[in-house]
Amino acid sequence: MGKLIRLIPLILFIALGAILFRGLSLNPTELPSALIGKKFPEFSLHSVLNADRTVTTADFKPGIKLVNVWGTWCPSCRYEHEYLNELSKTNRFTIYGLNYDDQRVDAAKWLTELGNPYQFSAFDEEGKLSVNLGVYAAPETFVVDHSNIIRKRYAGPLTPQVWQNEFEPLITQIEAEFLVSSTSKGSQ
Repeated sequence: MGKLIRLIPLILFIALGAILFRGLSLNPTELPSALIGKKFPEFSLHSVLNADRTVTTADFKPGIKLVNVWGTWCPSCRYEHEYLNELSKTNRFTIYGLNYDDQRVDAAKWLTELGNPYQFSAFDEEGKLSVNLGVYAAPETFVVDHSNIIRKRYAGPLTPQVWQNEFEPLITQIEAEFLVSSTSKGSQ
């Protein structure tokens, strides 16, 4: 019995090592989300650039949407901002911003000086929408389909490589699904 008790620390060490080794193979940008496959949460927030303007989910344009969570305090957000400006030139999707844990004056200045890739950027002053989305930190980007269903959540800055690997295949898939859906509705 005494020998068995002395082996307990070794057994625990091996078990902990196995758990930590497993963690090395996980991708930290793939955050689990209970919202995948569910409607984007309803919201009513003021615009970053116009405190008198209220924006809601009803203001989403038809089509595919990227909802980008950002903040001026976030170095990764600044890093991805130029690429977001580039992505905003496409007509395949519309980009919306959710300003997270920030000051409106700083956020408005950022968009004015660095360019505004967003159709609108909502100012989440109390953090309610961010909490409803399960946001951990910025940047995070959500892909929302034609029916306002969340299809993907990505944590980290968008880059051309991330776009090609993580987003482009999904955007193409959603476009194909919509085309099939539209065609079958039209033939009925």
